[in-house]
Amino acid sequence: MQEWARELGFSQIGVAGVDLSAAEPGLSAWLAQGFHGEMHYMASHGLKRARPSELVPGTVSVITARMDYLPRDTGQGAAQGAGPGWQAHELARLTRPHEGIVSVYARGRDYHKVLRARLQKLSDRIAEAIGPFGHRVFTDSAPVLEAELAARSGQGWRGKHTLVLNREAGSMFFLGEIYVDMALPESAPVTAHCGSCSACIDVCPTQAIIAPHRIDARRCISYLTIEHAGPIPLELRPLLGNRIYGCDDCQLICPWNKFAQVSRLPDFDERKGLSGQQLVHLFAWDEPTFLRMTEGGPIRRIGHERWLRNVAVALGNALAATHDDALRVALKSRAQDDSALVREHVAWALGEKFE
Repeated sequence: MQEWARELGFSQIGVAGVDLSAAEPGLSAWLAQGFHGEMHYMASHGLKRARPSELVPGTVSVITARMDYLPRDTGQGAAQGAGPGWQAHELARLTRPHEGIVSVYARGRDYHKVLRARLQKLSDRIAEAIGPFGHRVFTDSAPVLEAELAARSGQGWRGKHTLVLNREAGSMFFLGEIYVDMALPESAPVTAHCGSCSACIDVCPTQAIIAPHRIDARRCISYLTIEHAGPIPLELRPLLGNRIYGCDDCQLICPWNKFAQVSRLPDFDERKGLSGQQLVHLFAWDEPTFLRMTEGGPIRRIGHERWLRNVAVALGNALAATHDDALRVALKSRAQDDSALVREHVAWALGEKFE
């Protein structure tokens, strides 16, 4: 199965059992404290997320898969790992206030589509070998405790930022699962190797990692720029800097990501127009342009209005740092935007009171 998986672009396959009862108290406490913010689906699914056999009746094993996503032109190449230089290159973007930063994973094709299709192909290969079997594939698309299943199946350990870390691949990979109705030998988990390091906690711009292995999503820039639909809290807007879709800081600072591997697929190569672009240019996109430039990618999911909201905040932060009149002109061009959400963030960016 590992060989079939590698042919499909996966880096590793593992198998986990379906008894995740040990994870239920932590999940319940996280939800009870409201750390999921407006991700109401997480609360509505309740503990089903930790009970694979309730989500898909008949499930007795879970096949887990990971897929590296660094663009193919990153660093030195997959054979040696991307090397620490790629992290420094990305961190340098934070020092260029006029540039809009999109998370590395979102610069190519929508990973949901890529992984789901390839997990289904892997399932088909298994069925060819053993005969038909009950299964369902997932990738960040249902109430699934992906990181927990990945850690239990030997894909890595849970870092203090809650992401899965692998000694040979860092954390720059996607996770996917195949729920199956047949019992398979479970993979052995690996030991944790974070030690006393707290780099991810220390670097978080909004201090969203409130304790090792615990995140308040309401403060996380990835949540604020992607999942959150309304106004971004005033006190957090300056902390977003020039991040307009997601945030990679906790991964960029992680020592293990010098071992991050580049993808063997062209799907995650950076699309022209999304990486290294000036905020003024991105703010000028009308909705048809936004839809065209994000076609087939994950960014389209947030829609044009949230895109403009995010870019407006970044422009405001850049204006405060540089006092560049070109930024002010760009913001004023949308001062009378049809969207009240956009108008509010533009007014804030210009230092004006929104009525």
